[in-house]
Amino acid sequence: MKFCVSQLLLLAFAIACAGGRVADPASRSIVSEELRIPAADAGIELYLRNKHPAALDPAKIVLFVHGGGWGGEATFDLQLDGTSWLDYVAAHGWDAWLVDVRGHGASTKPPEMERPAAESPPIVRTDVALRDVGSATELILKRRGASRIALIGWSWGAAIVGTFATRHRESLSRLVLGAPGWLRSGPVDTTPLGAYLMMEPRFSVERAQRNVPPEKKAGLMPAAWIAQFEAAALAGDPEGAKQTPPVVRYPSGMVQDGREYWAAGKPYYDPSQIDVPVLVIHAEWDAMLPSSLARAVFDHLTNAPRRRFVEVGEGTHFVFLEKNRFQVFREVQLFLDEPARP
Repeated sequence: MKFCVSQLLLLAFAIACAGGRVADPASRSIVSEELRIPAADAGIELYLRNKHPAALDPAKIVLFVHGGGWGGEATFDLQLDGTSWLDYVAAHGWDAWLVDVRGHGASTKPPEMERPAAESPPIVRTDVALRDVGSATELILKRRGASRIALIGWSWGAAIVGTFATRHRESLSRLVLGAPGWLRSGPVDTTPLGAYLMMEPRFSVERAQRNVPPEKKAGLMPAAWIAQFEAAALAGDPEGAKQTPPVVRYPSGMVQDGREYWAAGKPYYDPSQIDVPVLVIHAEWDAMLPSSLARAVFDHLTNAPRRRFVEVGEGTHFVFLEKNRFQVFREVQLFLDEPARP
């Protein structure tokens, strides 16, 4: 395992609840660390980032798992106006981690991504992502001498952590499913997929805003924030960034799983098998995974000892990078800070 402890950042968070900033009465000093760890498969390294208070609490460990397209930094640690979601959670006393699933962000790109996409079938399907999350959780729990961890997954990440929760109940304290997918109807694209897909980050923002009223778009995600997101996403794929226009290449395995499971009427996992507290959180204008899907997941959480559904108004699939992101942060933090069992 390689340790890239590049910074021990002493971040003093000036907290002002009324101003919509991070709400931390103690203004904690935050330690930041980066690691590269071996995956379960030879030749693959996984990138982890950790931010935590100087004083660790083994009961407060959380791992963020991103969706498809870009890694954890562009999703959870983008410092918009000086604060990211990872910062926020660490400032509230949590040992906060993120992991890049292989093929995303700073983790190893599989060899299929060094060749034209059409030469290989879809790579990094959800079962592979589950192994990567398993490697990360095992390392984190071992380092901290802890037995349980909380998981936060967004989009495809919600499917990953939801499945993980059904297979590794003994190591999970609670679960946050952000914009989760579920069974869907309608026409299915049957065009054969190659190993990976490509997308312009800026276009992904435009696509996410399809359901936003025209008069609301300008204030939803300021241009400077979009540029910051675009830069972080492209930094995770230097080869794709060299293209014209610059793109992010990402594994197509999650799309293939979507076709074979969700679009085919077959759940990838059974939410009724989850027996830890669960928060399902979603945004009103999510055009990629609408509210009905998140609600369906919630309705199937029949054995969770505590479950909650939160809908954030005026937000898209990228609500955690938009003007109402602190609503998401606060709702998730409230859930994290509650007792694990009623």
